[in-house]
Amino acid sequence: MKRDMDLARNILFKIEEYPEPNGWADIKIENYSQDEISYHIKLLFQADLIEADNLTDSSGFEWKAKSLTWKGHEFIEAARNNSRWDNAKKFIIEKGGSLTFEILKSVLTESIKSSLFPKV
Repeated sequence: MKRDMDLARNILFKIEEYPEPNGWADIKIENYSQDEISYHIKLLFQADLIEADNLTDSSGFEWKAKSLTWKGHEFIEAARNNSRWDNAKKFIIEKGGSLTFEILKSVLTESIKSSLFPKV
């Protein structure tokens, strides 16, 4: 299954909205299957962006998200603005780069810095 950074971002926002910090967040996102969502929850857990549990058993593949980590909160703050998000992805792809988490986070962070502290 391919990694989808837009889906990962949407999952982070859904977890942030979830009102209970101790339970599992029931995440449903239009146009994505539960397998795709579970897979991306697993990836977000591996990247240390969320707390999650692997509930996979003989009946099927299933990961459930619980809460964001500090790193997860930091990432979605950098990725919150839709225009900044789209521009960062476009910039990376135009430069021939790979859309990795670390590069995306770096470009988003630099975009925020440059808007806060413009060069004179």
